[in-house]
Amino acid sequence: MKRVFAATGLVAAAALVLSGCAGGAQPTTGEAAGGGKSIVVDASFDLKTADPGRQYETTGSIVAKALYETLLTFNGEDVTKPVDGLASYEMNEDNTVLTLTMKPGAKFSDGSDVTVDDAVFSLTRVQGILGNPSFLLEGVTVEKTGDDTLTLTSETPNPALPFILPNPALSVLNQEVVEANGGSADESDGAEAFLNGESAGSGPYMLESFDAAAQVVFKANPEYAGDKPAYDRVVLRNVEGPTQKLNVEKGESQVALDLNPDQVAELASADVKVVSNPSRYMIFLLLNQNPEISEITSNPDFLQAVKLGLDYDKIVSLAGDGSVRPGGPIPSLFVGAIDAKQGNQRDVDAAQAALAKSGYAGEKVTLNFPNDITVQGLSLQNVAEAVQAQLSEVGIEVALAPAPVATELDAYRNGTETIGLWYWGPDFPDASNYTVFSPGELVGLRSGWAADANAKVTELSNAAKAATGDDRAPAYEAWQDELNASGPFVPLLQPAQNVVTSPSIESITTNPVWTVDLALIK
Repeated sequence: MKRVFAATGLVAAAALVLSGCAGGAQPTTGEAAGGGKSIVVDASFDLKTADPGRQYETTGSIVAKALYETLLTFNGEDVTKPVDGLASYEMNEDNTVLTLTMKPGAKFSDGSDVTVDDAVFSLTRVQGILGNPSFLLEGVTVEKTGDDTLTLTSETPNPALPFILPNPALSVLNQEVVEANGGSADESDGAEAFLNGESAGSGPYMLESFDAAAQVVFKANPEYAGDKPAYDRVVLRNVEGPTQKLNVEKGESQVALDLNPDQVAELASADVKVVSNPSRYMIFLLLNQNPEISEITSNPDFLQAVKLGLDYDKIVSLAGDGSVRPGGPIPSLFVGAIDAKQGNQRDVDAAQAALAKSGYAGEKVTLNFPNDITVQGLSLQNVAEAVQAQLSEVGIEVALAPAPVATELDAYRNGTETIGLWYWGPDFPDASNYTVFSPGELVGLRSGWAADANAKVTELSNAAKAATGDDRAPAYEAWQDELNASGPFVPLLQPAQNVVTSPSIESITTNPVWTVDLALIK
């Protein structure tokens, strides 16, 4: 097995180039109908629709990315800087008006030009049909302002908007075709059925067939203005993890997207390649700050003892190769992330001293977590058991209280957990997703952290939200430093996203927004 790792700093490696493996037969890709190469990609579907304006699931983003283009995009795996897509962009000084200028040359699959009218229609359609991704443009007014320009005007400063626009849910559709098939920019829209059978985009592929429960088949778009994809036909199949492992091992598929760390480890002697990148998910502990829920966890010295008592490197190792520890709640992939060295570090003596100062007398403290879900294949049970064992070493007795997610989610949302073990996935790759970990904000309240609980963290959070340009990263870093020092959250790890390929695959590019760009598989 050949293993390739991406960089684990602020920017993941731009591309993952894989060299061949010695030994074993080299499985070959098939021939597409009418000639050309084809490839089979296995994934565990959460697919509901091929209509980009209605999808907001992992598999849906893979599909939309293949069929459509967005006004802005990201270069490979780098989500720290939006780049031109169908348009170039300029933001005004107060981050309230984003001006987009359409670039010439792009064509839809029917040969017609992609225009500013198509862009305006597509964005206002996302807003008007009120599908899952409509919140991405909440408070934003979309207007055509010239023959090739449109503006997005926000009610309040919105420096994250350029990071939102690359989302495949905000793809540009062919207005004429969509409207001719029942489409509109309001709740009367009826184009979904058509878009589940035929694509209306300018992306590298067109839709050959769509079955949300079984497979999606793509064929190359001859009108695509970008670089021609290496494969003329792609079959994306709905396959569970254990079968994905067998398929890629035997060469029946060329890519497997959803293997957990144990399944990857079982491939150690197989003639396959593994790409392991830190995922966008951040697993963390919360300690309830409401004395009515727990006088123990709301004690600042006890909180400090927990932060100092954990062996973070050992916890990260549970998730396998490619997993990393973020320095704060913002994942290592995003602008504003801090290095693990800036986070809390284990110091058993200091932890025991803080514990003695807290007055803790050996009472059992409950650790709540959902036991029927995994994060990138990692069981939270394994993480909880490690936390329990490590805190026992400094004198803290933890009682594990696993429960089904349907039950535990209510306790988490209602702020009644004593210590909670959860994960956070961003809506888009920007640090602003994480200010919910501040006092009085969504996750802050789930930890019993009231709005007036910590003026310093609130001040730094507000400063980060207001920061613009090059000032954003240091502002979010300062907020996380204070959150690490005095907040009730303990960031633990980012589990790896593993992609396994056959030796015939030379390179594959992953991205935390759309998982994998099918057109960039070579």
